[in-house]
Amino acid sequence: MKNESTFKRLILLLSLSILLCSPNLFAQFTTQWGPDNFVKIENGINGMAADLEPGDRFSRDHDQAGDINGDGIIDLVIGARSDDDGATDAGAVYIVFLNSDGTVQSNQKISMLEGGFNETLVQNNFFGYGVAGIGDYDNDGIPDIAVSAPASSNIALYILHLNSDGTVKSFVKNTNVMAQGLSAVGDINNDGRIDLVACDPNSDLGGSNRGSIDILFFDSLSQIITNSTLSINSTSGGFGTGLEDEDKFGGREVAMLGDIDGDGTLEMAVGAFNSDGGKGAIWMLSLNNTTFNVESKLKITEGLNGFTDTLTLGQNPNGSEGANFGHALCRVSDMNGDGIPELMTGANQQNEGFGYILFLNANKTVKSFIRMNNTEGGFGFNLNAEERFSRSISFLGDLRNDGTIAINYGGGAGAGSAGALYMLFFKPCLFELQDGLNRWSGGNNLFTNWNHNAQMLTGDPLSFEQCSFKAFETNAPHITYNINDGRCICKDSLATLVVSTELSYAYTNGCNEFINNPFPTSINISADENCIEIFPNPTDDRFVIKGDLNLYQLEIINSIGQVYQIINTSGNFQIVDASDFPSGQYFVRVRNNKNTLIEVQKLIKE
Repeated sequence: MKNESTFKRLILLLSLSILLCSPNLFAQFTTQWGPDNFVKIENGINGMAADLEPGDRFSRDHDQAGDINGDGIIDLVIGARSDDDGATDAGAVYIVFLNSDGTVQSNQKISMLEGGFNETLVQNNFFGYGVAGIGDYDNDGIPDIAVSAPASSNIALYILHLNSDGTVKSFVKNTNVMAQGLSAVGDINNDGRIDLVACDPNSDLGGSNRGSIDILFFDSLSQIITNSTLSINSTSGGFGTGLEDEDKFGGREVAMLGDIDGDGTLEMAVGAFNSDGGKGAIWMLSLNNTTFNVESKLKITEGLNGFTDTLTLGQNPNGSEGANFGHALCRVSDMNGDGIPELMTGANQQNEGFGYILFLNANKTVKSFIRMNNTEGGFGFNLNAEERFSRSISFLGDLRNDGTIAINYGGGAGAGSAGALYMLFFKPCLFELQDGLNRWSGGNNLFTNWNHNAQMLTGDPLSFEQCSFKAFETNAPHITYNINDGRCICKDSLATLVVSTELSYAYTNGCNEFINNPFPTSINISADENCIEIFPNPTDDRFVIKGDLNLYQLEIINSIGQVYQIINTSGNFQIVDASDFPSGQYFVRVRNNKNTLIEVQKLIKE
């Protein structure tokens, strides 16, 4: 706060007035995230101009790399592990500078021959097999990256310190680190540096190709602190029993979810994409927050712990077996408003490749799921038969600065392809629950799994998340949903509201209202006026939330859709210390004691 006396005067005013706002006037809303559009990045498309060739495996792995060139837009690091610069399959990575709409502004290749990387790679080295954005490791104000080279005679993990143009300023080589996948998992040991997980699905520890992961910590010189490395597999790290030969535990990426069950442990999702005959599985590990050993675990696969989809078996054209569920993993924002982050994964060998959104329960099981492929999910893909869509996944965040989030999916496999990246945009929309037990009648059905005359389902029962996705897919303004039998009926604007005698609920899809501005400065959800005031706004220190805050919960959301802070309130005002908040745009969401969203307001931290 720039002026302490001004702040004190504001607090004094709070004791003299109360904002009159009755909770009885609130409409009930739920926020659901769904498909907006996508941008495909491949050689010669959407600004990507490079010397990529068929078989380079571009987008075999990728990650957001921070704002490298300082233009205010997040950039990408994308691996091309079979690039032939200097030697066959020596490998390369690309720093991809983005425009705010997801198209490519320019790119910088880093290989044995380009980008200032003065290292001798060898044939079949696969430099770029794993990549990760790691923040500013050398404290020069420019984000850095980690890149693995997991094959041949030069197995190593490189920390590349970058210049603002994406070239290499310097690098540190950590030898004999096997990483067929890399994931940045945040600063879990609180030393100021982002930590990494290296995945080795072909590890023979405990049995043939059972797989293993290493949690890696780095010192101030970008070197691995070897005596702090923790390996988790059949023989170490507290995993215990459960893995079988050929499971390939570790996959290509892991996802750090945080303490989703509130017991003090850290939940991390790890794939085992070849388990159960190639169908694949995900292990939900609860890690001790000091030693990071496994304290408990839970397996998610077909028919187990809430995941009910059918996964394929049999040999694939590339010689692999089964669907490969859990090959890649990514933590994303809370997409259904229940306070728990979602997990994105895929089955990249299921037909053309399926992407999945897994909506999680607090106990780490699957509440519901969404499929994204050529016919489902609302994106309208045209993937080829051997696309291997979802072979890699990374979180990008609010690239467009409009409240949407972007998630990257790798694809483009198959003969004649160099590889491709699909940038998927998801938008948040408000679904308003109509008072009472109601349903939408008349009009035209845009989707239905219910025969009203026969009073029976004509398809699978759907969760509310799945039903809302059908509304996204069909652009339906009205949905009727029944939690008891899973009926979902999406209707056009000609439908009218009637009383339901079958315990159904009617919702209005507000997506069209917020499609261009899903998080406006103030979403006025109460019947007549805003129920909270936020001041000073912008702020550089503290701010005040004023109103009738009894039994409310405040959620402070950062610009990439993640819950930054949750505050339980009472009384007529709440002082929030924002001095440690990174500068930028936030949203304050207000929920009542029934967990109903009643208001959203924008906050700027200077």
